[in-house]
Amino acid sequence: MSANQLERKFGLLTCVSIVVGAVIGSSIFMKPATMATQVGSPEILLLVWVVAGIVSLFGGMINAEIGTILPNTGGQFVYFKHMYGDFAAFIYGWSSFIVINTAALAAIAFVFAQYAEVFIQLPRLTPELEQSIQLTIPGIGKLYLLENLGVKSLAIILIVLITTVNYFSLRLGGKVQVISTFLKVGVLLFLIGTIFFSGKGQVQNFFYDSKEISLSLWGTIAGFVAATSGALAAYDGWNNLGFIAGEIKNPAKNIPRGLFIGLVICILLYILTNQAYLYMTPIDEMKQSSLVAADALSKTLGVAGGGLIALMVMISTMGAANGNALPCARVTFAMGEQKLFSSWTGKVHPRYKTPGNALWLQCIWTCMFVISGSFEMLTDMFVFVTWIFYGFGAYGLFVLRKKMPDAHREYKTWGYPVVPIIFILFAAFYFVVTLFTEITNYYSGKTEFINSIYGIVLMLTGVPVYWFYKRKKNK
Repeated sequence: MSANQLERKFGLLTCVSIVVGAVIGSSIFMKPATMATQVGSPEILLLVWVVAGIVSLFGGMINAEIGTILPNTGGQFVYFKHMYGDFAAFIYGWSSFIVINTAALAAIAFVFAQYAEVFIQLPRLTPELEQSIQLTIPGIGKLYLLENLGVKSLAIILIVLITTVNYFSLRLGGKVQVISTFLKVGVLLFLIGTIFFSGKGQVQNFFYDSKEISLSLWGTIAGFVAATSGALAAYDGWNNLGFIAGEIKNPAKNIPRGLFIGLVICILLYILTNQAYLYMTPIDEMKQSSLVAADALSKTLGVAGGGLIALMVMISTMGAANGNALPCARVTFAMGEQKLFSSWTGKVHPRYKTPGNALWLQCIWTCMFVISGSFEMLTDMFVFVTWIFYGFGAYGLFVLRKKMPDAHREYKTWGYPVVPIIFILFAAFYFVVTLFTEITNYYSGKTEFINSIYGIVLMLTGVPVYWFYKRKKNK
């Protein structure tokens, strides 16, 4: 094995834990309140979780086939290189670094810090000082850099800590992931069981629509798509397994098994958790909750229950942060290794055998996102950009079937070609409706920032960067 090659150390248990650990993070503890406001109906809210789960499972099945024939570190960066060439691969890799992976990690760290305030009041500046420094992006909106400074500081500390663990030990990072995954699954099972067996909720809450929200047909469609964005944020992370394919034992079997088992676990837990929230809090009450998990459990166990679930959420989000930091830096590593980015990021640490430089670069940019953003902005932005590439990745399955017809496929996508077509159509529908809705809301004064456009702008900054490194590589 060469000095600059990552070792294959991850088995099936680690694969499942990476999928579950990366997927179950922060959104399930925060997003349901916003989603309740967007749809105003418990039945539609349940449908959102089911639809988003099925679509994510379709995406996992597509990625499973691609991952078994291209089991190399870098995930979709490697896939796009074989599907569409260097340019598309670079734009994906750049977007992963500049938007997708780093914004996702920042959003998770935000939730960790916000739930920490249940135990300790983090410092915050006066409203005047918070508004004193702002970054204005013409046509997109304003970012307030000093807003919620205490929460942002604790989020940054978590990101640095997780990066340090993964820098010094690949094996330790894997063990942390397995342990934290078991803990976070335990958290959700405890929450679900405690609420349902308490007998203090109301089954009628599953059927009573909001008395305060009345939506037109278009409003219902737009609300469904907006809520689906929140659910997709909660399910996002299943593609992370492909990022570390070069470090997985027997990838042809462990990648599809890890994806399928991990996603089924997440779908079941999410649906049960959503119903537990509704059982305890009517939808009009849920939409007013800033910490919906803590508020729901506090009704069962009192103030101590709210504190207990807050601690559990912090454990869960810490595991999710590790589940994102561990594999996502591998994309930047793969770009550097192939000289499509700074070769410095493609170096394996000679002693620790980790992509240390890529990890620290990811850490720095993630911390910049923490300073500039908020949980809602970050999740909406990274999910929107992610699904652009998910759509192209699904189409790439057809490309690979033609380009590599003789490649050994340990696993083939179930329902081909119907499943990939449904997935592509969903991605296109989500892109169009989200873009239209966010632009309309911004210019009508309902929102102050266009998250989708901001994500696209950051993505397109990769075009000149690509030509710079391409020219440098050719020389």
